Amino acid sequence: MRGASATSLETPQPAWDRTTVDNGLVKPQPGQVVTVFRNRLRPDADAYAEHSARMSALARAMPGYVEHKTFTAEDGERVTLVTFADRPSHDAWGRHPEHREAQRAGVRDYYQEYSISVGETDRASAWSRDRRERDAGG
Repeated sequence: MRGASATSLETPQPAWDRTTVDNGLVKPQPGQVVTVFRNRLRPDADAYAEHSARMSALARAMPGYVEHKTFTAEDGERVTLVTFADRPSHDAWGRHPEHREAQRAGVRDYYQEYSISVGETDRASAWSRDRRERDAGG
């Protein structure tokens, strides 16, 4: 998104998940499940930040969690990308009781509108300028 600011909510990857590129970006892997959550907050969504922080901590503790990041466009639309290692991990997050309650609270208290798209990664690649220059001796 041109002109958008990013808020990184990711944490260091667990030892079992070696999916990072040298510069800290997560390297995508086939089979990962990515959720694209687009939304606009209501003007009176005062308690959203606290509730969102709790859900972020809970998501990071879930088995199979890879990362999530939220971006805010100039027009106020927010996009959160959430990645889990596989479908069972993703689905467990979707069924978590606190997450389900947060979804209900979102409709009731926070969101003006939202949409969700979920897909499995079929093909993935990553590239890093820092790694290329280091491998070339420069």
